Order: sequence, then C-alpha cells, then structure tokens
Amino acid sequence: MDRWTANRISDQSGRTFIVTGANSGLGYETARQLAAHGGRVVLAVRSGPKGRAAVARLKAAQQEAAVEFRALDLADLGSVRAFAAGIVNDGVAVDVLINNAGVMYPPRRLTRQGFESQFATNHLGHFALTGLLFETIRRGRDARVVTVSSGEHKGGSIHFDDLSGERSYSPRSFYQQSKFANVLFALELDRRVRAAGIPLRSVLAHPGYANTNLQSSGPIGPMRQLLKVGNRLLAQSAEMGALCELYAAVDPAAEGGRFYGPDGFGEMRGFPTEVQPIASATNEETARRLWEVSEELTGVAWTF
Repeated sequence: MDRWTANRISDQSGRTFIVTGANSGLGYETARQLAAHGGRVVLAVRSGPKGRAAVARLKAAQQEAAVEFRALDLADLGSVRAFAAGIVNDGVAVDVLINNAGVMYPPRRLTRQGFESQFATNHLGHFALTGLLFETIRRGRDARVVTVSSGEHKGGSIHFDDLSGERSYSPRSFYQQSKFANVLFALELDRRVRAAGIPLRSVLAHPGYANTNLQSSGPIGPMRQLLKVGNRLLAQSAEMGALCELYAAVDPAAEGGRFYGPDGFGEMRGFPTEVQPIASATNEETARRLWEVSEELTGVAWTF
C-alpha cells in the first residue's frame, strides 16, 4: 500500500457516519475529514458542552459541514440504548459506525451497571451500540463497522473469571483486555456477517502512538507524567493517527476482517497499512465465548 492520506478520500455525499468520542483527538479528526469530504457525521459524545463545542469548531471551519451532536455515554448501557433508540426513531440511515471512543489506564472504577470502566466503555458499550444499530447499518450504502483497537491488544487476554477486576486490577492489563476484546469482537462480527451473507464490512484499525488526551484523561500519578513526556517525544499527531480508521471507514480497498495500523517501526507511527493481530486474538472459541458473555452482560442479543 502506498502512502495513503486524507486527500485520497472520495466524495462522501449521501453517506452518514457515527463517530464515538468525536469531540477531541482521533474522533474529532475523523469527523472533520469525513465532513470535509461531504459526509454527514453524528458526533456521539458523552459531554454535552464538549460535543456542542466540537460541532461549533467544525462549522466554523466549514460552514456547510453536515455535523450534529448526540449524547452517548458508553459506560452507561441506559445511555447506549437511548442513543440507539434516537437514531432508529429519527430514521437516521447510518452507513458507517466508527467505534472510536475509549478510556485508558484509570484507577479501578465500576460503571452504573457494575462493570469495570475500561471493559465497559471500550468493549461492552460498543458491542451493545453496534448490536442495537445493526439492522440500520446493514442496510447502509457500503455498510461498515470500524472498531478502533490498539497495539496494546498484544499484551491482552480476557479475564473471564474476573472481568471486573475485583480480585486483581492493573490499569494497564485491563486496558489491554479491553483492546484485545475489540479485536475478538470485530473479527467475530466479520465471521458472522460473512456466514449470513450480509454485505457489511467489519474492519479493525489502530492509530499507533498518537498524541491525544487519552493519555492524560485516564492515568494518574507517575504513569500520567510518563505518558505526557511520551506524547511530546514519540507520538505522532492526532491527524496522522486518525488516518487508519479513516482508511478503514471509506477506502474501497479496506476489507472486512482485516486490521489496519501505521506502517512505521513497531506500528507506532506512519501511514495506513495492513497489520496482524496477535494470534490469540484470532481464536474463534475465545471470540464466541466473549460474544456470549457480552450478550448476557449487556442484554443485547444479535440476530443475523
């Protein structure tokens, strides 16, 4: 793959995208490029003031941008259900869902439903959202679900016997678990839509090491300071980091069941290219087990 940039995005007029976590960082850059190329973009953001401010910034730069804010807190399944119901009831014809939002390395916290916050936000919330919108998305034009994981998935596994971290919790290991879950989910979704003959692409992407507020909003103490230095010395820009999820969302060559990340050393920075998940994240038995557990925990049962 040659160096792919946002200049390669074709006219997206008539297509509707939902981008979670679109008020800043990768999500904002993704929304900005999609809107700049004619797409309608729903910014799914937890904070009302931040979501509306992001819409205002986008419209200030491009007056005709077709962008709107809708409230979504992925850590609260009630909010996920309300958001999805609003999309369906308003007849929004979604073509692409970009599961971008995430939290990283926070102290152990439980959500309203009693789940560990990283697993809840990064995996369960997106699993439920995608399931609730699946019937809408599958009817879309060049329908796609893009799930944003991380190179950190390579250190992950699913703690089926301690998903909430009650017995043992490490901010990093539970972040790795959530990103590992993203890979299992996206690949299992690809297998299921292929088996059912549904024309939908389930595509994975990761940004490498991108300079966003992800590194400052979750971690505390020494880790927060370490990441602050890392952002300054090692990270690429959010604009560059967003290229992989943009490629996955719009390029005709992006295939379902594939993973796209930066082409530089260690997949830390660079332009989109196909990368490989860790072998354990391709285990079909683990993926099916996670799917069943996720349906049970979220109460969202999928039909294909």
